[in-house]
Amino acid sequence: MRFRPLLLISILLVATGALAQDKANKPILVSERARAIHRSAPVIDGHNDLPWAMRQIKGRFDATDISQHQPSLHTDIPRLKKGGVGAQFWSVYVPVSTQRDGKALATTLEQIDLVHEMIRRYPETFQLALGTDDIQRIRGEGKIASLIGVEGGHSIENSLNVLRQLYARGARYMTLTHSKTLDWADSCTDEAKHGGLSKFGEQVVREMNRLGMLVDISHVSPDCMRDTLRVTQAPVIFSHSSARAVADHPRNVPDDVLRLTRDNGGVVMINFFNSFVHPDDAQRSVERMEL
Repeated sequence: MRFRPLLLISILLVATGALAQDKANKPILVSERARAIHRSAPVIDGHNDLPWAMRQIKGRFDATDISQHQPSLHTDIPRLKKGGVGAQFWSVYVPVSTQRDGKALATTLEQIDLVHEMIRRYPETFQLALGTDDIQRIRGEGKIASLIGVEGGHSIENSLNVLRQLYARGARYMTLTHSKTLDWADSCTDEAKHGGLSKFGEQVVREMNRLGMLVDISHVSPDCMRDTLRVTQAPVIFSHSSARAVADHPRNVPDDVLRLTRDNGGVVMINFFNSFVHPDDAQRSVERMEL
């Protein structure tokens, strides 16, 4: 099943499962109007790193029951429900170093299996979604539609065949890069080598279009954003990025790209990490990166 752009355009996004807090570490009050919107609209979170957090603690779901509040995590089922999340993209991020070790695909498949395991373990809460029809049906059943996003094109190991394998295993978006420039796409936090996308990078975008896989251009360089928007035949997403005019951080989106994204029919899913939304924090973060 393919994603219909209109559903993506109409969603109300929440950024992650973390509980918003003020400087005094007290919960922020949410207005009844906001709660009403959450109840009536499909709230879709575009990026959640819970699978990697579960891998890091090595307890998987046997030792850590996310049906209960887990203070050591940013996400658990009680908070997902409290936040009104109707659909969740689970990130199957793996470090870029796995490509150098020849383990990128294997590790990504392990993370995809971890998401499937979570869905099997909590069938009363989660159900795998492969398209917009699934999201609407699952939400109608009172469950959280669970989708899979690959964070970084290093996971495909420079192979369109591997890209197709990941799609077959349920991946419905791929972020073109993570923190490092690849053989075919420039990252925003590494040295640019291609001036955006290489010719193979353009093939990757076209194949994702053909499959019906969302092209995610968070993490990529501004030139890579522009190249992708030039090549793609479908709306793109930024799964977790913010506005560079507000906070001048490399991970954020320049105004001209925001306008191109509007014309493309795509969406920018706001990341509320301090460095991406607060100008002073953004400057400090950039200074640390330059050390």
